Amino acid sequence: MKSIEYDCVRLEDGFWKNKQKLNEDVSIYSVWNRFYDTGRIGAFKCDWKQGMDNQPHYYWDSDVAKWIEAVAYIIKSEPNSVLEERVDGIIDLIEKNQWDDGYFNIYFTVSGEERFTNRNSHELYCAGHLMEAAVAYYQTTGKDKFLNCMKKYADLIYKVFKEEDGAVFTTPGHECIEMALIKLYKCTNEKRYLELAGFFLDKRGANKKDYCCVPQSTEYYCQDYVSVRDMDSAEGHAVRALYLYCGMADYAKETNDDNMLEACRKLISDIINQKMYITGGVGSTFMGEAFTIPYDLPNESAYSETCASIALMMFAQRMLEIDNDVKYADIVERSMFNGMLDGISLDGKKFFYENPLEVNLETYKRNRSTTTEEHLPITQRVEVFECSCCPPNINRIMASIQRFAYAVKDGAYYINQFMDSTITDGENIIRVKTKYPCDGKINITAKNIDELNIRIPSWCDKVLTNEQYEMKNGYMNIKNPSANFTIEFEMKPVLVTANTNVRADCGKAALQYGPMVYCIEGIDNGDVYSIRLADNLETQIDYDETYGTNVITAKGYRKSKNKDLYYKLSDDEYEQISVKLIPYSCHANRGESDMIVWFNLK
Repeated sequence: MKSIEYDCVRLEDGFWKNKQKLNEDVSIYSVWNRFYDTGRIGAFKCDWKQGMDNQPHYYWDSDVAKWIEAVAYIIKSEPNSVLEERVDGIIDLIEKNQWDDGYFNIYFTVSGEERFTNRNSHELYCAGHLMEAAVAYYQTTGKDKFLNCMKKYADLIYKVFKEEDGAVFTTPGHECIEMALIKLYKCTNEKRYLELAGFFLDKRGANKKDYCCVPQSTEYYCQDYVSVRDMDSAEGHAVRALYLYCGMADYAKETNDDNMLEACRKLISDIINQKMYITGGVGSTFMGEAFTIPYDLPNESAYSETCASIALMMFAQRMLEIDNDVKYADIVERSMFNGMLDGISLDGKKFFYENPLEVNLETYKRNRSTTTEEHLPITQRVEVFECSCCPPNINRIMASIQRFAYAVKDGAYYINQFMDSTITDGENIIRVKTKYPCDGKINITAKNIDELNIRIPSWCDKVLTNEQYEMKNGYMNIKNPSANFTIEFEMKPVLVTANTNVRADCGKAALQYGPMVYCIEGIDNGDVYSIRLADNLETQIDYDETYGTNVITAKGYRKSKNKDLYYKLSDDEYEQISVKLIPYSCHANRGESDMIVWFNLK
């Protein structure tokens, strides 16, 4: 199947329309302001010298490139002269400061360090994000200045790496350029860009020049442990890995490389069956921001970087398009509503880099005997990070979120994600009206549609509709759908347990309502660790304007306090209470608070 691009889909109302509008009205400007304050925008003048403030870092190009890409998506549907002028100003600086041979990188231009000598200095990663931004901006505006600059840069990289073997390393330390080159190829029809993507993929883990990217890292960190076609387990830095897998999927699709595609299937299976949090987060450790062994999914120290959830969405969407398997759309939904969405505050101005599934404030002040601090995730979102890849990544995913909703294959249309929206594909029109994820009712108007496939979410056990359908690959397959009809996915709170190999969650349960995972915060419930939920799950559902979706009140019990450190257990130690649960993605918006996703039952 082929996804219907974001510019053919208009969000009309509801949950994702509100999130997208917040991104357009608040987040995109907030990120610009922080990038301006920290020197990222001014750095494109390439005039920094020793002694000046805001020394450029080697990944700054990529931060701003993602922001530019987000702007391209925003102004495609809603022209904005302010944002467009800001982007044009940056592009002018790129053209002005691009080297004669096509090279562009702020850090290496101003630092005096020799280019293409440090594998971990993100040159090719930055180049990749700049290429993606250039393609998006050209496709939106028709302006080709940025695109021509990046074509010139890609030609230089082709010459240095593929033709001359003239760099100290062979493949990028931080992947991204692989999928970017394929986007550039599809935009320009220049086959050498596809060839260069294939070169970087073929040479990874199969050359003698590459070296471990960072001190104390191993060949797993940068996915160098084996050649890409022999990969069968997700390893190393989670974002680097997933960007690589996206490039692999793109290349396999373009070239019909069955061996590489089979590797992609093994990799995504390893992730979703052994290495993914219930929130769709991935990368369980701060050390290397990395995948670890199967079922190693700690909650309080979970790294689960926002960019990793976004990258998992991107990879799963690619696999959905290739294999037409509904399970990949389920993964997109899980990450979209939970792991990714937790990365931004409700006011649209602040962000999380890490997204743990538990916050215990006592842990942050438990050791008075040393000044050495262990690493723990921050408890409140901030407006900018030293490494600020996540905020503009959210900008660009929010600006184009509707690209995940619909697809088409051989004239048959697919609804993969449920958003209040209209798709216009020539004379073919689908209008979806829904309050999802507040409830599971979906009203569909179809015009000139001969075949429609509607995903039944994995969380749903019962579907109600008067429309005739048959099941096909996890979809409701409807031939010649009525002009207007309604389906309803039964949506009710359910308790979810984890595989017993996930030792952090043994004996515990999580609560999910539709696509959203819920959590318990101390600000609503006091001591969250003394709470047990009733295992018969008596609940009340209420819409809360603050969160733009539902909150849940559940029957629970609180263990009474005892002055003794240890004592005999008895049933009368519990009092019945009401427990308030909110969507996991909405926690940490009202000040510091303990928070748990996995809790005990009674």
